[in-house]
Amino acid sequence: MISIAYAMGQGGAAGQGAQGGFGAFVPLILMFVIFYFLLIRPQQKKQKEHQEMLRNLKKGDRVMTNGGIHGRITSIDEVTLTLEIADKIRIKVNRSYIAALLTQSQSPKEDKSDSQEIKSK
Repeated sequence: MISIAYAMGQGGAAGQGAQGGFGAFVPLILMFVIFYFLLIRPQQKKQKEHQEMLRNLKKGDRVMTNGGIHGRITSIDEVTLTLEIADKIRIKVNRSYIAALLTQSQSPKEDKSDSQEIKSK
């Protein structure tokens, strides 16, 4: 009689072990799906948009570098850009260091009154 109870106990444990093996992976799969939609997919989309923006740069565009330098593109090479950051002041930057393409409303505007005050002193 003890042997029958022992055998029944083993059969029930074996059935639970097989179900528990797959059941343990369900939370991991759900976490991966959540990470994909919240982190990985938006980052890939942002990176694709940035690459498209870099491909569409043209002479005369106003841009901002990763370092925060604002300038106007005066020449474009395959790898580098030449930016005019002030009158007759040009710098070369790598194309990959361009952070954003600026519209006219976002570009810095010179305050004429400040430059006139300095000249009058």
